[in-house]
Amino acid sequence: MKTILKGAMLAVVAVLGLSVAACDSKTEDAAEDQAQAVRESADATADSMEATGEAMGDATEKAMDAKANTVRDAGEKKADLMEDNADKADAGKPVKTPG
Repeated sequence: MKTILKGAMLAVVAVLGLSVAACDSKTEDAAEDQAQAVRESADATADSMEATGEAMGDATEKAMDAKANTVRDAGEKKADLMEDNADKADAGKPVKTPG
């Protein structure tokens, strides 16, 4: 089920990304690519944590799932901020620093 949802989400993100790509500068596109890399890295780390938890049993699995969700959420927030900053920089507006 997780794989199906991830695949569907990726397809939606790809379609939305392509529809918006024509409006962005090369700098903004590069920043958004970096944000996507952060998002994918956090997802990969979280997936690995979940797999480790599954192999270790119930109590550990629940703890690892919680930590994985935290990692995934943090990556998502950082990537979102990077994308927002790219949009603002492209529009000549001040950007926020992570933290």
